[in-house]
Amino acid sequence: MLCAIATVALATAAIYPLKTIAPVVSLSVVYLLPVLLISSIWGLFPGLATSLLSAASFNFFQIPPMGRFTITDSRNWVALGAFMTVSIVSSGIAEIARARSVEADQRRAEADLAATLARELLADADTSQALATAAHRIASALGLASAAIELGGVPGDDRREAIPLKDTDGTVNATLLVPRTLPSDTAARLRLGVVPALEALVAIALRRDQVQTEAVQTEALRRSDEVKTALLRAVSHDLRTPLTAIVAAGHALSSPSLTEDDRTELAEAVVSEGARLASLVEKLLDLSRLQAGGVHPAREWVSVEDVVLAARDGLAVPEQHVRVSIPPDLPSVRGDAAQLERVFANLLENASRYAGTAPVSVNATHTDSKVIVSVVDQGPGIAEAELQRIFEPFYRGPAAGGSQWTGSGLGLAIARGFVEASGGSLTAESLPGQGTTFSVTLPVEPTS
Repeated sequence: MLCAIATVALATAAIYPLKTIAPVVSLSVVYLLPVLLISSIWGLFPGLATSLLSAASFNFFQIPPMGRFTITDSRNWVALGAFMTVSIVSSGIAEIARARSVEADQRRAEADLAATLARELLADADTSQALATAAHRIASALGLASAAIELGGVPGDDRREAIPLKDTDGTVNATLLVPRTLPSDTAARLRLGVVPALEALVAIALRRDQVQTEAVQTEALRRSDEVKTALLRAVSHDLRTPLTAIVAAGHALSSPSLTEDDRTELAEAVVSEGARLASLVEKLLDLSRLQAGGVHPAREWVSVEDVVLAARDGLAVPEQHVRVSIPPDLPSVRGDAAQLERVFANLLENASRYAGTAPVSVNATHTDSKVIVSVVDQGPGIAEAELQRIFEPFYRGPAAGGSQWTGSGLGLAIARGFVEASGGSLTAESLPGQGTTFSVTLPVEPTS
């Protein structure tokens, strides 16, 4: 209230020198400045109080007879009424703007908190320590006296309220403990803006721990420490990016101020990032099975042309962008059709990404003992030092100008793993500036 009195007093003082250049009635607009200022900072009711105080000051100090709360000229009644109307409307508009600004700040803070929680929970190998850090982040962001996250179902008590963090099947993975007496707006932000994101992140972190535990129990994965380290790095970065986008877009969809176009755009972003996340998880599972020796390809007769065409048709590129040339007398091979289709899908996706608008060619030759299928792009090529590293999990070679090509860095590693599981080999040949050729060699079983 002191700020309202001070600003109204300043406005009153500012009017006196202005009387020499403008009529007193028109100078009432000066009092709108305190009204807008108070409404924008403290809200509607302080703004209305400032409006009344401004009207009283305008009447007492500026409208004849001055020094009294009386009006002798009817025209001054109109001026005072118009001022009151404008000031009240201005207070309302300022309050709406302030509320929208506060809401936007809250949404932005919730999105930032979700990104921070994702980094803490997905990047830290020690989930227990990560949960403690995440609880501290939540308490700091929402201004809580304390917060804790404990695994499993934990009951609340007289001081703390227990909020279960459930998995998609309804199982309680952990419990968020917060002070029982929270302001209503803080409680609403916690339950609607923080808990859903926290539930998803805790579930992912616990699944990651489960995968790690199972991996450590096998001899094959004990020899792949480098791959496990890369897996954690990918989980902390590649999974976090689409997950954060999905969480942020999901929270934004609940805003009542969004237009229909905004909602459509956010919905499309959720679907796109969800598909990206699903693709990455599928590749991570493929790589995990390969490293654990859990890939057992079927031994059935497979038409190379059929699996190449199926892989091409599954790409989100025009059909004419991939030119397939398979001789009609190419023999069938023994292998797993689904795995071989994944091999060529990954190779074609990689070639299309590097080739840009240039076409990609698929050619095949055979001898009595083997079939060789070549995927040729006209991209920037690969330096000699990079040719073997491109088959390492999570490795993404530099593009032109030193930038990074987008992708998970798993496609070529998975393709080589599936080919070798079928008894074949995958090699690459390239010269910088002259494109790259990937050659899949598969053994041909003699027919009896």
